[in-house]
Amino acid sequence: MINKSDSLDTIKRTFQWDIPEYFNIADAVCDRWADGSGRRALVIEHNDNESVSYSFDQLKDLSDRLAAHWRDIGITRGDRIAIFLPQSLETVVAHLAAYKLGAIALPLFYLFGPDALSFRLNNSQARLLVTDGPGAAKIAKMLHDDLPHLDDIYCTEAQPPEDMRSFWGSLPQTAGDFQAAQTRADDLAVIIYTSGTTGKPKGATHAHRVLLGHLPGVELSHDFFPQPDDLMWTPADWAWIGGLLDVLLPSLYHGVPVLGRRFEKFEASAVFALMARHHVRNVFFPPTALKMLRSAESDPRQKWDLKLRSVASGGESLGDELIAWGKKALGVTINEFYGQTECNVVVSGCGALYPRVSGAIGRAVPGHDVAIVDSDGKPLPTGEVGHIAIRSPDPVMFLGYWGNPQATHEKFAGAYLLTGDLGRMDGESYIYYVGRDDDVITSAGYRIGPGPIEECLLKHPAVQMAAVVGKKDAQRTEIVKAYIVLAPGFEATAALTAEIQQHVRERLAAHEYPREISFLDEMPTTVTGKILRRELRDLA
Repeated sequence: MINKSDSLDTIKRTFQWDIPEYFNIADAVCDRWADGSGRRALVIEHNDNESVSYSFDQLKDLSDRLAAHWRDIGITRGDRIAIFLPQSLETVVAHLAAYKLGAIALPLFYLFGPDALSFRLNNSQARLLVTDGPGAAKIAKMLHDDLPHLDDIYCTEAQPPEDMRSFWGSLPQTAGDFQAAQTRADDLAVIIYTSGTTGKPKGATHAHRVLLGHLPGVELSHDFFPQPDDLMWTPADWAWIGGLLDVLLPSLYHGVPVLGRRFEKFEASAVFALMARHHVRNVFFPPTALKMLRSAESDPRQKWDLKLRSVASGGESLGDELIAWGKKALGVTINEFYGQTECNVVVSGCGALYPRVSGAIGRAVPGHDVAIVDSDGKPLPTGEVGHIAIRSPDPVMFLGYWGNPQATHEKFAGAYLLTGDLGRMDGESYIYYVGRDDDVITSAGYRIGPGPIEECLLKHPAVQMAAVVGKKDAQRTEIVKAYIVLAPGFEATAALTAEIQQHVRERLAAHEYPREISFLDEMPTTVTGKILRRELRDLA
């Protein structure tokens, strides 16, 4: 664990990975804390705002019994177990049971539709699936011909459909002689599919060691996590790497309780009330969630008794305006972090350790060798724009794409994993995100990244969300085009368009201002909230 009293230089100089030969996620996040003390692990709040707490002892007992049942019906090492549930007790128990068997967990986003589910279940050849009533209704329409590999479906409802097993009814009274599998740190533990920002989703396979690889980044992005009385929550689905490995599993690893609460609709007042009600200390907010909170409340601490100690965010650059709002409204410096499904939380801010620099997404997290490289994997000089890359091997790095060795090979150049993002690094090792490799705009000989333009647009009071793409142009190759969702109280007019264009021209550069602006009611995004620029390019 990173020491709060050390300087960044000391941390970097003394940091060493401690990856044992044998390591199992379930033992690390649950069983080692199950000492009969009743230590709190999980708080699940239901739609009526009533909550139930569960201890590590209870989680161990339930996951042991479920694992024993799955062992008895023939589930073995390497079998894929799909988990199609919201934030819930059953989600945690299913993950733990899968890891204890040496099986492979396949988390599925709760809002997936039939096509997304069918692709992932068939591509992974999952044998079991755990879901609830609404999930069972979706799956029921896809059975038989569409899911030939799926042997059993477990439903968490009291009365499951006739062709599905009862999740709770299947648990034996005791775990009997169950012994957890002894897994190596490099054994496959989980498959998390990419969100599809750059084509068809691919199954990123991760070993048990991926949890250990996440810890330094989580500790920094939450200002030396854990601290006394910490309690973690995120609105992000636990099926995504951000929910599972930035929040749920690292918190449990450190013995910190996690709050589980899924909102049918994200409403700022309900979110602030939840955090106040449970004295939430640590939150991972996706950028879209922060923008929605900012547009709804300028000073929430006047209405709610918030106890926040740390807020982390990743997935999109936040910009100075959103950071300033967070400091005023939430009372904390929001720490940005950077990573992706294949290699997560390798760059981070840490307001408690070093200052935030405008435009930067942070510095490399100790233990991760992050560089800016060319297409051949050769490091570039300070200040030059190139690929943001991570040197291999790295404990947080994926093992490869499930059943897709060609895509795995293409992800690397020399000794480095290429993120697909462009960036630059300054003389103090701060890293600046420029944009996706395919998002960079070539206009009149200039290479223009959308990130700085989008940040500048968000500083205009009329702009609630913004995305910038290149539009083909016979004279300039491409022009900068902006898509904007307006803040409440503003109307799309020619005068406002000209005002926004001048706003960017004055603050950035004449060649970077958007020559065209279109206003949208809502921005096309992935289910994780990332803007789908390829759809905007098609519109352009």
